[in-house]
Amino acid sequence: MYKIFVNCNRFINSYCTLTMRKIILLLVAISFLSCEKNDTNDSLPDVNVDITVNLNLPQYIDLQTPSGWAYTSGGVKGIVIYNMGTGNPPYKAFDRACPNNDCNSPMTFDGSLKLKCPCDNSEYSIIDGSPQTKGNKHFAREYRVNVLNSSALNITNF
Repeated sequence: MYKIFVNCNRFINSYCTLTMRKIILLLVAISFLSCEKNDTNDSLPDVNVDITVNLNLPQYIDLQTPSGWAYTSGGVKGIVIYNMGTGNPPYKAFDRACPNNDCNSPMTFDGSLKLKCPCDNSEYSIIDGSPQTKGNKHFAREYRVNVLNSSALNITNF
């Protein structure tokens, strides 16, 4: 009787291990399939970005409040920084270069949650850089924002 119990227990353990492997493999496959591609434009030049912003300076004082924003130099055509008010970190930073067009003028931002390209009037979300204009597939180029302390941000490439 004991021998039957031991053999049965081995079967259950190997069955559970096999089932767990299948479940883990399925979860990994689903996670890869459910990811949205953030398609940045390969025609924009690769530039090294490593900028520290002092929030106490007058040109960045608006960044201390939610929905505040400011322009800074760097990137391809400059960078816009936006304080979302929530999140960790609560800041977003996007290059002002138009991702779908070789435009001489940088994108503009007026606080309305959309970056606007002056060459073709295409718009991009300040939340995630996604194109808001039908037919555009490239996202605005986003940079990583690290909060160094209560008065300094560091903006870098991902």
